[in-house]
Amino acid sequence: MIIIKRYPNRKLYDTSVKRYITLEGIADLIREGQEVQVQDHLTGEDLTAVTLTQIIFEQEKKNSGFLPRSVLTGLVKAGGDTLTNLRRSLVSSLEMLHQVDEEIEQRVSHLVKQGELAEEEGRRLLEKLVAQSGRFLGKPALSEEEIEQYLAARGVPTREDLRTLSEQLDTLASALEALRRDQSNSNAPS
Repeated sequence: MIIIKRYPNRKLYDTSVKRYITLEGIADLIREGQEVQVQDHLTGEDLTAVTLTQIIFEQEKKNSGFLPRSVLTGLVKAGGDTLTNLRRSLVSSLEMLHQVDEEIEQRVSHLVKQGELAEEEGRRLLEKLVAQSGRFLGKPALSEEEIEQYLAARGVPTREDLRTLSEQLDTLASALEALRRDQSNSNAPS
């Protein structure tokens, strides 16, 4: 794990390479799969969640639209629980699409076996359903590279995209929880 020290002047120091680092540099480390912890230099307090929130904030400013406004608004309203629900809904939506695809294939196959459709008609019907649904049902004639290109052209996220999104959601959930704790502590009577 890479330890980043945050100094009172808000500068960040990467202790592993013994040099200062920017928020973008920390984001790059995370994208490379590195585990990062940010600590206050004086107190040792864990500032990772707050720093990751700052990174997301900076990306949002730069990319204007990094996260949809409705997602950001929902996160503020509901806190960290929303992220867990969002992750679940993304995963269940992808599983449901796969189940729908399988069901369509099974029904067309059943119609062919029953003699209701000729094999060629079944293939054309399946292709037509694929074209109308905008999803790929899996044509064995396509190579893995062609499948990846097909999915990318239709904006279907890759496993890596989903993993990255899941990590970002975890990071955001941690940051929101830390902010909520900080806010609760600052509102508590002395």
